[in-house]
Amino acid sequence: MGTPATRRYGGGVIDRRPGLDPAVAEVRLAVRRALTGIEPGATVIVALSGGADSLALAAATAFEAPKLGLRAASLTVDHALQDGSTDAAAAAAAKAEVLGLDARVVRVEVGAAGGPEAAAREARYAALADGARGTGAVAILTGHTLDDQAETVLLGLARGAGATSLQGMAEASDLGGIALLRPLLAVRRDITRAACAAEGLEPWDDPHNAESRFARVRAREKVLPVLEAELGPGIAEALARTAAQLREDAEAFDEMIDETIEDIVEHAEAGISVSAAALAANPAALRHRIIRHVVASEFHESLTRSQTLEVARLVTDWSGQGPIDLPGCRARRVGGRVEFRAR
Repeated sequence: MGTPATRRYGGGVIDRRPGLDPAVAEVRLAVRRALTGIEPGATVIVALSGGADSLALAAATAFEAPKLGLRAASLTVDHALQDGSTDAAAAAAAKAEVLGLDARVVRVEVGAAGGPEAAAREARYAALADGARGTGAVAILTGHTLDDQAETVLLGLARGAGATSLQGMAEASDLGGIALLRPLLAVRRDITRAACAAEGLEPWDDPHNAESRFARVRAREKVLPVLEAELGPGIAEALARTAAQLREDAEAFDEMIDETIEDIVEHAEAGISVSAAALAANPAALRHRIIRHVVASEFHESLTRSQTLEVARLVTDWSGQGPIDLPGCRARRVGGRVEFRAR
């Protein structure tokens, strides 16, 4: 028998089995598609926790980026929320260096606003954006998988969230002027683990991913398995398809809003006003989206469904009711217009 094939990444050599493992091929293809179109010579950063998803992503990026003329680096954020986090972050960076990536570790302070998960996420994304700007990177790649997407949609359903939340995560979005790419949203979590195993990479298992105090962990470990057992396989894929379909719908609505809003909106003192007749002429779904869009763009606040419906009543059920207090502003009916003013 011959000796195992090897693949060289930068300064390191990793033993591989003969031929390309299907899991490795799937992850690499997903990364290649995400990176195609980025100008050669640019830098991209992998958000590397050391877990299987981000480690498989880092390995695929280290392989694909040079073929496209791109420079690849990794950034590991140490949230300092558990014992050994510094060692885990250093180990992740060391694996990135073996893969041939320029590796950095950034330690952050996590606040308490919004709960531990939200606070950690906010600190992490802020550090990633700062790191990208500091190195001139044009894109940040994260290891979110199809399973993460399914969990996001399931949690949104449980909260009774609207279509915006149920869209889940986009394959590409903006993070402070930097492209935020999620190449693995169509890849299952077991594929990333198989890819790591095939390439001889040992992922780190975050202890927080097994703590049932987190809603996402309960959805992953308890709810989704029950749904699969009781309703049949393919639940995760179905939830991810739901997210994709809702995102398509949202994009269509956004185009309709862009075409409509310039004709019905006027600037008012300390705020903005919208034609009540024009709002009334639109279907409820579009009317509600216009109301939310106006408040979000002008006052940088989000409305709940109940708040949105109260504002809509100024159009559809007007009987002289007084102003409505909203986050960051106040809405009231003034003649034939609905006026939003800063509070």
